Amino acid sequence: MKRGFTLIELLVVIAIIAILAAILFPVFASSKRQAKQTVCVGNLKQAADATILYMADYEEMFPNAVDASDKWSSDIWNSHPEWKDRIMSMPLLVDVLQLYCKNRDMFHCPADNGTEALDQHFENGHPKPFKTSPSMFQTYKSSYFFRTEIAFRYLTQSGFKLPANVNYLFDGAGHWHVPERALTQNDDYGAWADLTHKYRYNCLFGDMHARSVTYDQLQAAWSVQL
Repeated sequence: MKRGFTLIELLVVIAIIAILAAILFPVFASSKRQAKQTVCVGNLKQAADATILYMADYEEMFPNAVDASDKWSSDIWNSHPEWKDRIMSMPLLVDVLQLYCKNRDMFHCPADNGTEALDQHFENGHPKPFKTSPSMFQTYKSSYFFRTEIAFRYLTQSGFKLPANVNYLFDGAGHWHVPERALTQNDDYGAWADLTHKYRYNCLFGDMHARSVTYDQLQAAWSVQL
């Protein structure tokens, strides 16, 4: 006579499966994020190659271009009206570098699942809105932002005092490579500060090396004078 599982035995098996799932799923999720991050860093290295080719044609100058946040949220430059006035006549960086790269996928971070707000602009009690859906790449042709001050100042690579410390290109949102949720337009200062300090960004620096950095490390790069 065949003997089936008792209810208790089935419950024990289900409990074991649930425990294993709870252990393994975060590991799988972490491995998936790491794989996307590796691809993203590789994209930035390709952007570095494209930039070097561009500079060879333009007397070592960085591209005279802007990114999507400059173009469609130009009020972030209200403190520099002389630069803000130039933005609408400047092309997007992705379009300028397109001539020097194999395809536009170089500008697509595989972890890019869009944004609700700009991580680094907290004003009027909330993060500054910048909604991109389903991804920043699909909305604006690039997952990456540009330190546009470099273009405004007509800088060359040799003009940097500390090229290894200056941010050039970086992820448009820091939640793409961590388990934490994205910022929303309704987050208060406490939520903004808590979330952003857990975020990570893949960043291409002025000497053309790329690596993953924390929010604080990205802010330190922003503070390096050009």
